Amino acid sequence: MAEYLSLHPDNPQPRMLAKAAQVLREGGLIAFPTDSCYSLACHLGDKEALDRLRAIRGVDDRHHMTLMCRDLSQIAHFARVDNAQYRLLKTVTPGSYVFILEGTKELPRRVMHPKRKTIGLRVPDHLGALALLEEFGEPLLTATLQLPGDEAPLTEGWEIQDRLDDQLELILDGGHCGTEPTTVIDLTSGAPELVRAGRGALAPFGL
Repeated sequence: MAEYLSLHPDNPQPRMLAKAAQVLREGGLIAFPTDSCYSLACHLGDKEALDRLRAIRGVDDRHHMTLMCRDLSQIAHFARVDNAQYRLLKTVTPGSYVFILEGTKELPRRVMHPKRKTIGLRVPDHLGALALLEEFGEPLLTATLQLPGDEAPLTEGWEIQDRLDDQLELILDGGHCGTEPTTVIDLTSGAPELVRAGRGALAPFGL
């Protein structure tokens, strides 16, 4: 049974953030709110937790996972980013975007696309998510909390508890945060390529 905590949207309680970070360090899976919709998260280095996350989502290793970072310096540590890409990222982060980039050797191979060696990266524009990343001290391996067969992500804490209570260790209920997922932009070929239109505006990319 998942532990259920109500996270204040404007003043995230430090004890709840600390509890969530502890659960993640111990190999747990959590659900938490972001600036687009709720996400699932686990520790980057935990293979078993990643396997569980993929099973819940019903995806295989060809599905791009998202490494959620607290700032651009973390992104640059885990992905190859040239000067032009960095300037572009700086103009739109934090925000509701995922960027597909080539991973560095700092990333375990199992979290990257098996053929392209790429991964999604993002910096959320959400107080609770950023506070959790700050408390955890590392990026989080994440995926949108949309279950197989559903047309939209889960968006209420009680609904997440009802559907996934026996599959998660902790649910951070931060209130309704919408059902529109992030905009996904592929930056691996030089010019930005739209993978998925979502909450993030397309204008900054000329798309």
